[in-house]
Amino acid sequence: MAAQATAQGFAGLGTQAEGFAVPERGTPLTFPQDHQAHPDYRIEWWYITANLTGPDGTDYGVQWTLFRSATAPGTDEGWQNPQVWMGHAALTTPTAHHHAERLARGGTGQAGVAPAPFAAWIDTWQMLGTGPDMDSLALTAEGEGFAYALTLNAEPPLILQGEAGYSVKSRDGQASFYYSQPFYQAQGTLTLPEGEVPVTGTAWLDREWSSQPLSESQTGWDWVSLSLDDGRRIMGFALREEDAPAFHSGTVIEADGTATPLSPEEITLTPLAMAQTHGRSLPVEWQVTLPGHSIDVTIKAVNPEAWMDTTFPYWEGPVRISGSHTGRGYLEMTGY
Repeated sequence: MAAQATAQGFAGLGTQAEGFAVPERGTPLTFPQDHQAHPDYRIEWWYITANLTGPDGTDYGVQWTLFRSATAPGTDEGWQNPQVWMGHAALTTPTAHHHAERLARGGTGQAGVAPAPFAAWIDTWQMLGTGPDMDSLALTAEGEGFAYALTLNAEPPLILQGEAGYSVKSRDGQASFYYSQPFYQAQGTLTLPEGEVPVTGTAWLDREWSSQPLSESQTGWDWVSLSLDDGRRIMGFALREEDAPAFHSGTVIEADGTATPLSPEEITLTPLAMAQTHGRSLPVEWQVTLPGHSIDVTIKAVNPEAWMDTTFPYWEGPVRISGSHTGRGYLEMTGY
């Protein structure tokens, strides 16, 4: 894995995009069409994270992800289809981290995405909408020792990240198409070994597609989605370079959905404290600063053991925010 990351970025995402479509600046995103799959691009995902609270005040985190990757552009019927699907589900508590993975081949009906009404699925895991938009979703998944069923509802508009949905990822100009819905209110039920737990909270959707989202010298990323108690949302990431400072970017989102993209100089993610998990040393406490927006916060993992031991392993878990603002969020770290 380390050799591959050095050569191609995390999970091969720095691999050359020859033969695939490449995001172009100025391309408008259209809905509901762009909720569905883009098979001419090499990589894509539908990503939900949720910060939840039980009746006794216990913190929980939920992740639901559907990835699509392609061995060649386009689609065919049956097993000749070049699209490969992968699903990840996780449920994190302060003392446990449950996760599961599903794999499927395109063209068989085992996994896919439909735009109207919206539906994304792999096996029995589902993200279902009530119409062509993604403002109301039902989310279900299960794995060994856990399950969840949540309903998500949002009123503010979708957020186009970067330049109207064109999100630059490196100094070399690699980019993705990227939009989010960071304003879901969530409620539902978690099923754990000790029983069912009713929960409420917030959730965040991320949607991206590209063909070479990293440059070959980038080895992984540190990404945060933060929901501040003043109603603002912050998306930020640091893409680590082999022999250069990390490339930073992000967005400040007001409570009404007004989004302001951040230049690399306007946001900084600094690791503060490390933890050992699964034979790796990872930063599970960070300082996130946006001086131009008077934000200087510390984020700390609810459970430092939130390691996703999947085909492409990474860390993903809920965090709590302190400092100039308080709140809740999610942290993802890849390439460690």
